[in-house]
Amino acid sequence: MFYFAIKNMNIVLFVSKFTDEIACKEHFRDVRIKQGVICKKCGCRSHYWLGSKWQFECKDCHFRTTLRSGTMMENSNLPFKVWYMTIFFMTLTKKGISACEMQRQLNYRRYKTIWALMHRIRSLMGRREDLYSLSDMIEFDEGFFKTACKQIERNNLKRGKGSQRVENVGVLAESTPLENIEDGTISNHCRYFKMKALDTQKAESVNDFLQKNVSSDSVIFSDMATNYKDIHKHVQEHLTEKSSKETTKKKLRWVHIAIANAKRNFLGVNHKIDANYLQNYLDEFTYKLNRRFCKDIFERVLIAGVYPFWYKSA
Repeated sequence: MFYFAIKNMNIVLFVSKFTDEIACKEHFRDVRIKQGVICKKCGCRSHYWLGSKWQFECKDCHFRTTLRSGTMMENSNLPFKVWYMTIFFMTLTKKGISACEMQRQLNYRRYKTIWALMHRIRSLMGRREDLYSLSDMIEFDEGFFKTACKQIERNNLKRGKGSQRVENVGVLAESTPLENIEDGTISNHCRYFKMKALDTQKAESVNDFLQKNVSSDSVIFSDMATNYKDIHKHVQEHLTEKSSKETTKKKLRWVHIAIANAKRNFLGVNHKIDANYLQNYLDEFTYKLNRRFCKDIFERVLIAGVYPFWYKSA
């Protein structure tokens, strides 16, 4: 067993390395061994590998763990190669890919299966992002995304083929001011982002979002919206400016760049995103955006996929 991180993944490298189902299974096994297998029964981290059965056996209680158990592939009957190819296409470029195009590329018969698989991977990306909080200097604002919702009935009458609504999304950008030594101009360098669909536009939703995603010693920049009145209670300092074009260009620049890029990205994948799945698309966008300089994003998704989210003490 020999594991090594795959960097600069491209189509040629992917095809040469993952030639068949066995190659994908062996690689996934090596990723699990590298990250560590945890026994669901006793919590032991030491295991034997049973090559003939493709299972791990706990050294303490001898409980056996299948290759898929406790990972993103648990309870999935899809071949490993289908999983690998889906992850590869989803991480190949900064732009997204539609389930219809994914189905065509994989030459798979059932659209709903591929659609559900892609949302499972997006959900995994979101869970991974939830492990981290932003800190230091942070820009905060809200973006409004048009989504489609299911057909509604009023007075026993169906109104049209469906309805459209606008979802409120909280956006955070970890921004660091940089000063040019020569001319003294100040610019902002941005590191990480957070994007979450808010339940309402009320202050309670904003406060809950910030409490979960921002460290208490941070400084937040925002406009003077009334639902931001309690932000100062959750951070070290809250700086506000009246909303204007100047504020958008300078103080909240990275937040609005992220919102514009996300909208353009979603439009290229779907004409209208279902409101129930907007967060999954936001998770995929921010996951890839936060790793825009990484050369091994394909490998990082696999590592996240074997992370034991079910194990609270991990």
